[in-house]
Parts: sequence; structure tokens; C-alpha cells
Amino acid sequence: MDLQVENQRFIVCGASSGFGRAIAELLLDEGATVIAVARRENKLNELKDSFGDRVDIVVGDLTDDDTHNMIEAAIGNDQLHGVVVNAGGPPALSPLETAIYDWDQAYKNVMRWKIELILRLVSYFTSKEYGRILFVESQSVKQPIPSLVLSNSFRAGMVGFAKSLSQEVAEQGVTVNILAPGSHDTPAIKRVIKKAADESDKSFEEVREEMEASIPVGRFGKGEELASLAGWLLSPHASFVTGQTISHDGGNIKGLFG
Repeated sequence: MDLQVENQRFIVCGASSGFGRAIAELLLDEGATVIAVARRENKLNELKDSFGDRVDIVVGDLTDDDTHNMIEAAIGNDQLHGVVVNAGGPPALSPLETAIYDWDQAYKNVMRWKIELILRLVSYFTSKEYGRILFVESQSVKQPIPSLVLSNSFRAGMVGFAKSLSQEVAEQGVTVNILAPGSHDTPAIKRVIKKAADESDKSFEEVREEMEASIPVGRFGKGEELASLAGWLLSPHASFVTGQTISHDGGNIKGLFG
């Protein structure tokens, strides 16, 4: 399918690796231009080396206002067509392992900056009566994950924000959706496997094999598989899809509405 995003402009947060990198590469392969945001400049430069002038890089911490300022400067006077709100998750902790400091930090790292960034960017979309806002969160918004209480809590809050925003901007041609990925073969899964291994007498590889076997399709997902779904949601084809939380989990969520 032609995604019809050629010459469209997107911001991709967390573009140095994992889901963000896979989504950025898919959009670029489809002819879009990307403002790639992450902390690791060397990884962003790899994208720029591969795709040239169609990549602008912003090096910074997404929880920092200065990074948001740099993102807006990179947009300039060009039309912005979409944004992928994506970053790493909080530490793997159970409820009784947390202190209030952990909750304060998780709010900052998982929730606050996303809302602040979107409140800055939404007028770029509404003024043109077109836009795609896509949050990459976690299957934990539908089915809590053991030892990830911070993710379970704050990512669910992001779904509440996104759903509410979607109702407010739909008439102006702006869609707001959430992807809820399950276990994928990306760097983020390693912290979950390590946490489970540390709490048992099993090795890292044993835990990994058990986790893959527990997924109905029998394996972890691939970043490029999720990116293909993200690309469609970011495209003109998805104009009638908004306010949705869409799982990409290999059948792992057990609920009827997974």
C-alpha cells in the first residue's frame, strides 16, 4: 500500500532505537521527512547519513523544555503532518518496591512531558485542519504487567488524555490514537527479562524463552511489524480512526477487547 505520506513532515520521538527508530525508517522509506528526536546523537546521525536532508535531528532529553524548544525551531514555517510520542519506560518495580520519589520521577518521564509537548504542537495541526498524533505506550494499559506498576499506572493516564483530546480535535481533521505494544524484540524488553530473572533462579535466556512461549503466536514481535501499523495510522488512510487504543501483542492480552 502507498501510505501517501511522501513529502509529509513528522516528528518521531525516541528515534534512536526500538519502536521510534523503526517508525522513523518506515516513514523515510515512504518518502516523508522526519524530525528525529533522541538523546544519542550518534544514532540519529546514522539516520541522517542514510536519508540525508529528509532528516533533521534534535538531540536532547524529552523531559527538558529546551528540547521542546528545539523541536519547534526544527519545524519552522513548514507544515507538520504528524507526531509519534514515544520514549522508554520507567524502572521495573512492584507496588511495594516503590517510594514516592519513584512515582514523582515516573510522572515526569512517562506522562508530563508528553502532555506538555502535545499542548505545544496541537495548534500546528488544528490551524491546517490536518494532523496525526500517535502515542506509543504499552499493553499494560489493557492488562497490567507484574513488576511494572509505574508503567501500568501512568501509561493508562496517557490513554485518558489521548482519548479526551481526540474528542476535542476530531472535527478539525486531527486524529489521536494509541498503540499498545506487547513484548517485542527491542532493547526495552531486556529490562523486563532481567527483572524477572533477578527475582527467580532462572537465567536471562530461560526467562526469555518462557516469555516467548507464553505469547500465543510463540515469539516476540518485531519493531518493523509495529512500524507498519504506526505508518498506516499516521497516513491519510486512517482519517476515520481516532481515539483508539490498538494492541500489537501477538494475542497476549486475554480480555475480549484486547
